[in-house]
Amino acid sequence: MIANMHSIKTLGALKQSGWISKSIKDEIRDNLIEKIKQKQNPFPGILGYEDTVIPDTERALLSKHNILFLGLRGQAKTRMARQMVTLLDAYIPIVEGSEINDDPLQPLSRYAIDLIEAKGDETPIVWLHQSQRYGEKLATPDVSVADLIGDIDPIKAANLKLSFADERVLHYGIIPRSNRSIFVINELPDLQARIQVSLFNILEEGDLQIRGFKLRLPLDILFVFTANPEDYTNRGSIVTPLKDRIQSQILTHYPKAVETSLAITAQEVCKIPSQQAHVVVSDLVARLIEQVSFEARNSEWVDKKSGVSARLTISAYENAMSAAERRLLINQEAQTQIWISDLTSIIPSITGKIELVYEGEQEGPYQVAYNLVEKAIRSLFLQYFPNPELSKKKKGKESQKVENPYAPITRWFDNGHHLNIFLETKDADKINLLYTVDGLYALVKKQYPNLNEMEYGLLMEFVLHGLSSYSLISKKVVEGKIEFKDLMGSMFSMGDQHFSEDDLNDDDFNG
Repeated sequence: MIANMHSIKTLGALKQSGWISKSIKDEIRDNLIEKIKQKQNPFPGILGYEDTVIPDTERALLSKHNILFLGLRGQAKTRMARQMVTLLDAYIPIVEGSEINDDPLQPLSRYAIDLIEAKGDETPIVWLHQSQRYGEKLATPDVSVADLIGDIDPIKAANLKLSFADERVLHYGIIPRSNRSIFVINELPDLQARIQVSLFNILEEGDLQIRGFKLRLPLDILFVFTANPEDYTNRGSIVTPLKDRIQSQILTHYPKAVETSLAITAQEVCKIPSQQAHVVVSDLVARLIEQVSFEARNSEWVDKKSGVSARLTISAYENAMSAAERRLLINQEAQTQIWISDLTSIIPSITGKIELVYEGEQEGPYQVAYNLVEKAIRSLFLQYFPNPELSKKKKGKESQKVENPYAPITRWFDNGHHLNIFLETKDADKINLLYTVDGLYALVKKQYPNLNEMEYGLLMEFVLHGLSSYSLISKKVVEGKIEFKDLMGSMFSMGDQHFSEDDLNDDDFNG
């Protein structure tokens, strides 16, 4: 980089400085090589791709390839493209007034060529920052060739008193205006096939075809495209000759581990200082919220081709925080935590972010979302407490009974007791209510002997939800509260209570 480059304001001064022009792909390659040598991550904040997508992207950039990121929604495809701007040089010189960022040493447009011919070394130049060298277009069916490539501008022709045969009447589209920049087309399959065809020559030969003009503009652009595999069947496809011209296709993916997903959510959630100061989020609750996404991606009711993005857990986390904060404000408490019962508040964050198959539509989006939360509780319960399945009576196996740690709890409900947890109950009142269930505190205390009162309260509530998910007790979510009862009693008075097929086939139901 030339020292005091901003003092260079003419073409002559630029020549004297010894400036050497580089293509954008060489520029990115050189800067990436330096980052790799210095063991710097060129894509900070992109988690879970350290051994997959990031190395593939680095190899593509080192090869000076145009790139297609192929993956489901919410897989950081556009973010990866936007971060490539940091691999550009801080500043580059352009001819002042140029619409297509003309290189003063290698001008392309008629405007820049005529200006340099008229002014020579006195041609004014300006410096373009890396942040201004990024163009992006969302592919929609209404995008035209004129939007991307350009068209004849009759108003310009009239104002300049030029004929339509003069090159100066052209209005350049967004791609020529992104010369010497990174240009991204998101959701490429949504672009009509005839529009995709207009990109052929730009990618391969650098030709621009605008109306009847014969233009040879070797544009200097790094193209990055994004696409969702589902688009190939639902809304369109990438035409084969265009795919052939995109040298590297990189497959993205969802986080493979819950730990990675937790880190992404923690990084992306909207951090409101007042909430963070007054609402405690336990590791258990954070993992339950993450598990909802994992359950959704494996659910028979959710369309796997559409995907379940990280935005689900981010929104769910924020809603759970707000539910706890709202309860705190209603009860005028100084501190609270997210309870398991607060997870009812994340249902709106789920229903709008999952695409359902036919069976899921029949079940209904609310019921599917509720079931996903239940499955998340069931999946994580075994990581914290003994398997309730081992405590159930199995036909023909009564002689092999295992000591049942949940017997005092289920017996308490079987004796006709029930527990109503109101969603807006004060923390102290909720804890006292949980203590009334026989054996509940003793079970948690035995498993975790060194916790504070709020932590014991959370785990006691978790046990009740877990036993419900394993069909040892009944749970019913009604407006403003959650009712826990014995299973058989609730069957006789279940009304509109929903039971899953697993519940109805369970040994406890069949006697």
